[in-house]
Amino acid sequence: MSFTSFTYIAFLVLLTVVYYCIPKRMQWMILLAASYVFYCSSGVRTVVYLLFTTVTVYAAGLLLGRLNAQRKALSDADKAGLQQRIRHRKKAVVAAACVLNFGMLFLLKYWDYTAGLLDRALGTALPRLDLLMPLGVSFFVFQSVGYVIDVYRGKQEPQRNLAKLALFTSFFPQIIQGPISRYHQLAPQLFARRSVDYEQLRAGIQLILWGFFKKLLIAERVGVVADTVYTSPSSYPGSILALGTLAYCIQLYCDFSGGIDITRGTAQMLGIEMTENFRRPLFAHSLADFWRRWHITLGSWMRDYVFYPLSLSRPFGRLGRWSRKHIKGKAGKILATSLATFVVYLLIGIWHGSSLKYIFFGFYNGIIITTSLLLEATFVSWRARLRMEEHSRAWSLFRIARTCVIVFIGRYITRAPRLLTGLAMLWNTVTDFQPAALLSDTVLSLGIGWTDYLIVALASAVLVAVEYAQERGVHIRQWLAARPPAVQFAAVLLPLLLLLFGTGGDYVPAQFIYAQF
Repeated sequence: MSFTSFTYIAFLVLLTVVYYCIPKRMQWMILLAASYVFYCSSGVRTVVYLLFTTVTVYAAGLLLGRLNAQRKALSDADKAGLQQRIRHRKKAVVAAACVLNFGMLFLLKYWDYTAGLLDRALGTALPRLDLLMPLGVSFFVFQSVGYVIDVYRGKQEPQRNLAKLALFTSFFPQIIQGPISRYHQLAPQLFARRSVDYEQLRAGIQLILWGFFKKLLIAERVGVVADTVYTSPSSYPGSILALGTLAYCIQLYCDFSGGIDITRGTAQMLGIEMTENFRRPLFAHSLADFWRRWHITLGSWMRDYVFYPLSLSRPFGRLGRWSRKHIKGKAGKILATSLATFVVYLLIGIWHGSSLKYIFFGFYNGIIITTSLLLEATFVSWRARLRMEEHSRAWSLFRIARTCVIVFIGRYITRAPRLLTGLAMLWNTVTDFQPAALLSDTVLSLGIGWTDYLIVALASAVLVAVEYAQERGVHIRQWLAARPPAVQFAAVLLPLLLLLFGTGGDYVPAQFIYAQF
């Protein structure tokens, strides 16, 4: 059931009516039933993976809760010996939950690729599983494992009601592509008893329409251009390769962030506020800043459950002390944390898919971020020589442009079918640009016509204007509410007209890109 289908709209309307009409004590049960109906609509067989994750993290949470209670009940005389034993048991429970769930994820996403590598390296013939990929498997696995770790750390009491935990792991708006929620933030809202709030209903509908605007008007059209170029990259000069990559950059952002807007708008209609997952990455001043603004919940998950445990661990502490003693300058100070950063971006790369290009992409980001730290003093010196203030508009525009170029280069790698293809396309872009091709009929042979390009241009201008206003601290909804009714009407009518005229005929939107993750 795609978010952009009429079936989903009917499903959401029916759910919203039922949700607010039934007794309030049953509202969370309706959400659970709706979530499983939604999930099963993509394939009943794959629900077994969601159930497996739910049951394993439920059992792990109960065991950890019991061990936490035992530890608190220890007397001073018992603490010395038993506390260490309980700590080891807790670690074993967390390890088992991680192995079971990440092991399932490995078998689903990475086994066939790994088996192919081993076959070539060892001359073996390992079996292939060819398993059907469940909807949003990475998202519910990461979210559920995060819950287990929070219970282990004593930050979260275990949920003793299996059905309620099942709602947390399966809540349907986020199951396709996130955001990756934390239990303490989402669960209390799922189980709260609610009455109709027309202001939230209106805000939710507005956010859904904004998501449709980005997905249907922009992402779908530029996606055709990207697909055409990347299907046969050797047929085009460098300027067209750059155009196709730019199209993919726009597609990826509007597809992913548009889907998240629909997710958050859906939840808001039900009275639930979901975590923000994008914060205007177009205006990032560095690559590290870009990743703090892009897929925020994945970044915060990696920070809290991978980066901090690694960088604060004893081995990394010893490495940090050794490097500060034996390596001069800033390199010695940041070696340990940079290594932890590399691990994080390597995992993020692998999270995106089972291919060498994603590993390369992880290293690419890690190298750029580490290099920027090492060259920080150099950049400050350049700025001083150019007599630019740190917060000046010119310096800000330079940093934004620099970050956009770095991200743009990385997209060649992730969009190409193979690493070597992406590197070859990047090389051809530089060595065989041919700017005249951008004004030729080649541009019209990429799958869309001038009308589509015009729609993309207008819609993108609206998107950039809105995000620029938000970056400057303008709250768009509050700003609109203070405007005359005619302005409010026009603000809603323009996107609706573009949607109606831009998605007519036999138009069938593609699945969201991140649904496959």
